[in-house]
Amino acid sequence: MEIRVLKYFLTVAEIGNITKAANSMHLTQPTLSRQLQDLEKELGQKLFIRGNHNVTLTPEGIILRKRAEEIIELVEKTENEFISIKEEISGDIYIGAGETKSISLISDVMATLKKDYPKIKFHIVSGDSEDLSEKLDKGLLDFCIFIEPFDVEMYPQKYNYLNLGEKDVWGILLRNDDPLAKKESVEIQDLLDLPLLISRQAIKKSFEKNPILNWFGNNYDKLNIAGTYNLIYNAAIMTENKIGYTLGLDRLIKDTINSPLCFRPLNPKLEVEVNIAWKKNQIFSRPSKLFLEELNKKFLSQLPRT
Repeated sequence: MEIRVLKYFLTVAEIGNITKAANSMHLTQPTLSRQLQDLEKELGQKLFIRGNHNVTLTPEGIILRKRAEEIIELVEKTENEFISIKEEISGDIYIGAGETKSISLISDVMATLKKDYPKIKFHIVSGDSEDLSEKLDKGLLDFCIFIEPFDVEMYPQKYNYLNLGEKDVWGILLRNDDPLAKKESVEIQDLLDLPLLISRQAIKKSFEKNPILNWFGNNYDKLNIAGTYNLIYNAAIMTENKIGYTLGLDRLIKDTINSPLCFRPLNPKLEVEVNIAWKKNQIFSRPSKLFLEELNKKFLSQLPRT
């Protein structure tokens, strides 16, 4: 497979019309059609369902689209790294991150590095730990910020990491006019009859150690889970509209005078660790190596664990 042909394939998949895709890439329609047919022959799979005016992806085409996006992203990342070798220190640093207030600590490191190397660019990719760890393993990310229940200590052969020294606090996000808002904290019995919106990652049973499931214990099966979320901002809107109470981490949705929402921590208190990790034996670009050096300076008392 040629990178050029994969780019053709992705363009057609995005536009859904071979003629329009050919025009956008300054190709003739027969040339583009032939390239796609050759790709299908090479893979031994039909990639498109061709209609009168558009094309859609087959299941095999959907698989190739995901892989092709990863391949193109990795190629472009590699090209940028080699370009940066020739020039003054510049380039891209890719960081995966779950939602955590500790991102402010990483932002401090970014700001320090930008002062000395203004041409360095940072790219933050949000997601849950399983998606981000997959991208880290494939080299699409340089670093990943992991929040428990993802435990980097479970992967000693794969990752080095630094503990960020701060812990995130679990609790619920609720409306200010809710009677429960009068309490300073909430207990298990307060939550059993409430419609809860819960982070998908937080309730995965695939993790060997899961703090939120351990906190609920046998009461977990009694919960009324009204829905799940990936990004807490969306869940906060749902809470504002009385769809449910958001079970999540503190200080992700800011309390302001005009905010209709407030946060109440769980009781007993539940805190989780936050770490930034990178692959073992990873060959860093110059920007990423400098970033790691700044991480070590900031968290001097906590050396990378191997």
